Formats: sequence, structure tokens, C-alpha cells
Amino acid sequence: MIVSMMQTLVVPILGLVQRDLHTTASGAGWLTTATLLSAAVCTPLLGRHGDRHGAKPTLVGVLAVTLAGSVLAAVTDSLPWLIAARALQGASTAVFPLAQSVLRAELPRERLPAAMGALSGTLALGNGLALAGAALLTRGTAADHHDVFWLSAGVSALTLAAVAVVVPRARPGTGGHTASGATHALPGAYGHAVSVASSVRPGAGGRTDWGGAGALAAMLVLLLLPLSQGARWGWASVPTLGCLAAAAAASVVWVRVERRSRDPLVDMRMFVRRPVLFANLAGVLLGFAMFAQFLSVSALARLPAPPHGYGFGATVLETSLVFLMPSAVASLGAAQVAGALVRRLGPRRTLAAGAACGAAGFAALALAHGSVAEVVAASALVGVAVSFGFATLPALLLGAVPPGLTGVANGVNSVARSVGSSLASALTATLLAAPVPAEGRLTACFALGGAALALVALVATAAMSDPMNHQKGAPSWH
Repeated sequence: MIVSMMQTLVVPILGLVQRDLHTTASGAGWLTTATLLSAAVCTPLLGRHGDRHGAKPTLVGVLAVTLAGSVLAAVTDSLPWLIAARALQGASTAVFPLAQSVLRAELPRERLPAAMGALSGTLALGNGLALAGAALLTRGTAADHHDVFWLSAGVSALTLAAVAVVVPRARPGTGGHTASGATHALPGAYGHAVSVASSVRPGAGGRTDWGGAGALAAMLVLLLLPLSQGARWGWASVPTLGCLAAAAAASVVWVRVERRSRDPLVDMRMFVRRPVLFANLAGVLLGFAMFAQFLSVSALARLPAPPHGYGFGATVLETSLVFLMPSAVASLGAAQVAGALVRRLGPRRTLAAGAACGAAGFAALALAHGSVAEVVAASALVGVAVSFGFATLPALLLGAVPPGLTGVANGVNSVARSVGSSLASALTATLLAAPVPAEGRLTACFALGGAALALVALVATAAMSDPMNHQKGAPSWH
């Protein structure tokens, strides 16, 4: 929950920060950009650190950094320091893959799908609670943006205490192994079990691949920076095109560095396997769909009501509680169902079913968004799809990678979702740039979200199968 809260918390207060710190909309926008860039750089590196040195100490460190960032944000009145604080909060994104590593290490096979589903459901719930909490704390003329960051500090402190007390300390490098060294059989891409033997421990020991980490960080920053700032810079401007070209060059350097490394940050043999490759593609598309729904429905709710517009004229609080919270609640409930379906049908079929449901929800939003009930019901369908996706992708990855690479595999998948979210943010900001954009532009946003989920369904049904999953036993990683 803390992952999505830290990302979403500032969205309702950007205007308030702009007023309080006497900055521009572009300056306030760096509060989201800094978190996005920090998350993209830190998540795979911290996931790999957890694989090698244990998930619990890494979790404690990440949450301590998040708490420090929250306190700094709550006490500063300087925009540069606030941006730095948001960068520290961005490290919290690594909590999700690290928590998945803990679940794999501590739970028996039959409980993993339900636990993964519950964990994934908290992402949507965190979004809803962050929006509602920020809106409640900043009501009225005496609103102070510092209160929102004190809320994030409280959540960070509680989460840190819970992890320190409740989460057991596992042996480094064991990934999905329990203290007894048990073997976990996990659902593969076909829904068959993929056995991961306890002797596979590629994550234990080794040196940190700083060259690979630096190249990956450069590639992600150069990719995500123009996506987040392109609307302000201009999509055909020299900075935007230059960053994208540099990102392409950095990706080539990264692949070469990782292939030559004896102990790479991201094992390219893992990365190019069909289940892993297409799970990351599905992550991009799911991240796109989630943010397309979030931003488009928020815009629709806050647009002027007829006759001056076609929206509902909702306040920030009304948008959070009436239009967005029902989708978050539906996502939380759907996560429990998804966990059960993964056990019965396998992750691939569960992902396809959820994506089809979400595509139907986006179609309904595009065709009928004239009443609150229509928007809320259709948004709930999209929420179900996103929840199904976030619950099934970890199961697909856990069935395709050895225990010692669980953290980095899920970290890369988290980055894939961030890339998709950035794409959705960029496209939505471009299409809905006018104070009252043409209704066809909003419909186009919904159509793009539906197309993304339709592609997820296609990927799940046609592209995620891996012949290696038919073989008995674990794939070789040596």
C-alpha cells in the first residue's frame, strides 16, 4: 500500500504546493517526476540487493529512507529540498518486489497465489486512500500541504515498525526458499507447475554490478524524463528527441555490459525468455491502462457540468471518494478472487480474463459516461482488470525465474509498469491539455486504455507460453 500511496499522494496537492512555494506548474510537476525517476533507478537495484543480502534488511533500509524523505518533505519550504525529498520517497517502489520475495520465502506453495493477490490488491487501495487522505487534509482556505507529508511520514513509520517486528529474517540469496529449504512448485505460463529446486541459488554472494546498474539507470532516466516533461518541452523539441535518442543508445550499452558481466544485475538469459519478456510487456500495458483510467476519470469528474461542459464539476474530495475510491475497493476485492483463480486456472488464463473485463470497462466508459453510476461501474471493471494483472504477473515470473532472481525480476516488472504509467500520463496530458477539451479527446483516452488491455489479453492467450514449462523440473541457469 505504501508504494502506491507515495506515488499518488502529491497529485491532489500540486496546485497547493505551487501556491505555497510560489512556483510554476512546471516546478511543481517535478514532485512527481523526481519520484518516478528515483523509483525506476532504485527498484531493480534494491530488488537485486534483497536477493543477495536478504529481503528484510533491504526492506527496513528502504522504509527508513522513505520515512526520512517524508519528514524532510513535511518540514521544508524549499522547492529543491522538496524535490529531493520526493526522490527519497521514490525508493518505496522497491517495497513491492521485496515483499514478493518475502512471501515466496515464507509461505507454502498452496498459499502463494492468494497472498500475491492480496499484496497486489493493496496497490489500488493505497491509491484510493492517498487521494482521499490528501483531499481531506487540504480542504478549506487554511489548507497546508505539509499535513499531507506528515501523513506519509506516519504511514512510513508504521510500516517500518511492522516490517521490523513481523517479517522474519531469511537467509540471503535463498529467494523463494523457506528455512527448511523446501521446493516451491509455482504455476507456469501454461498453468502447469514449474519446480524450482532448492539447489538453485544464483543470487547468493557475488559483487554488485555497478556498470550494469549505471547503464540501466541512465537508460531509464533518459527514457522517463522526456515522457514526463514532453508536454512542457514539446514533443518535437530538441531536449525530448535528444533524450529519447540517448535512451536508445544507453539501452544498447546496458545490454552489452550485462552480457559481459560475470554476475549481472539483470541476467539477459532470464530477461529474454518468453514468459519474462511478455510479462514485462504486459506490465507496461497494465501500467498504461491503470494510469489512463485514473487520469481520464479524474479529468471527467472535474470538468464543468452541462451546459458549460460534459463533466460533473466535482471537487478534489468528491473526485477521490465518489469516482476513484469505488474502483480501488473493487480492485482490493478482485485481488482475492484472482489469487483463487490463479490456483485453479493458472496465471495466464486469469490474466486474460481480467484484461477482457477491463477492456469492456473502457469500452463502456468511451460509449457512456453521462452519469455517475455509468462511470463508477465501468471504472470498477477496469479496477478489476488491473488487480487481476498485478496478482498474476508475479505468479508468472515466479514460475519462470529461479529463487535467487525473484527480487530483480519483480523489480524490472515494476519498472515496466512505471514506463507504461509514464506513457499514459504523457498521452493523456497531451490529449486533455485544453481547459475543456473536446469530448472526442476524452473518448480517445478511454479507447487507448481499452486497446492496452485488449493487447494484454492477446499477450496472455497467445504469447506467454514457453515450451520449457512443459519440461519437468527447473530450467537451467548455468
